[in-house]
Amino acid sequence: MLDLSADDLTAIFLSLKVAGASTFFALPFAVFIGYALARWRFPGHAALNAIVHLPLVLPPVVTGFALLLLFGRRGPIGAFLDAHLGIVFAFRWTGAALAAAVMSFPLMVRPVRLAFESADPRLAGAARSLGASRLWAFALIELPLAANGLLVGAILGFAKALGEFGATITFVSSIPGETRTIPSAIYALLQAPDGDASAMRLAAISATIAVAALVASEALQSRLGGRS
Repeated sequence: MLDLSADDLTAIFLSLKVAGASTFFALPFAVFIGYALARWRFPGHAALNAIVHLPLVLPPVVTGFALLLLFGRRGPIGAFLDAHLGIVFAFRWTGAALAAAVMSFPLMVRPVRLAFESADPRLAGAARSLGASRLWAFALIELPLAANGLLVGAILGFAKALGEFGATITFVSSIPGETRTIPSAIYALLQAPDGDASAMRLAAISATIAVAALVASEALQSRLGGRS
């Protein structure tokens, strides 16, 4: 048996909640940005592409610090959300989801953009010539053709969010039961004299979940490819 403690189980379920929420809310934005980068040419195209991929090259601590400055209770965005909508990100699990979404966003946008670039735009053009609106052509033609890219982006985003540590601990700290996900729990256990065994168990569980997600992604891609 894994002999997991209550704190270990809490960290596991919290990690799944954070990764699921970050993927769910970030994917629509990834689809929009990926489509814009693939199909549209506009001033600032290269700048937008650079900004999207910035979390890949910045130290995660820098990204977390930027989130704290912007979305903290005294930050320009965080203060507005707190005062007018009652939404607080700093030192909450929602902040962990936000940090995970920001860090995983480039990995979601990239396959989505490649999928839209590989889809023939003439098919959507033909649909519009037959009377379909741009939105309907996108929803019924382009989006299904890019389904594999969306799936890959969602799985990569989920796996990255599950293992996010640096930006998360900088932005929301490591509060047991609130923001202590699997990576921060492993870090805390490694600081304890007798925490190695528990840390190894959590590391094994984290790796198992990530591998299961990738295997499921491969299986779903095969099914989608067969239907195509």
